[in-house]
Amino acid sequence: MPHGYDVVIVGAGPAGLMAVVVAASCAFLTPIGHKNNTLILGPGGYRFGDYWRMDLPLEILIILVAVPMILWVWPL
Repeated sequence: MPHGYDVVIVGAGPAGLMAVVVAASCAFLTPIGHKNNTLILGPGGYRFGDYWRMDLPLEILIILVAVPMILWVWPL
């Protein structure tokens, strides 16, 4: 079963489900995290460490924005 379904069954509610959705869509840190990252790895001349250097600030920004927004829109 998908993990998001397990979160709903456990009773975390919509906020827990949205946390799973946001976390699943944040696959920026590795070239194998998303198919678009893998496709651009070779032609773009990127190395594995380039993803960490460029996408870690983006990942932190998403966490800093998404967590309060999820809790604001779907309070526990």
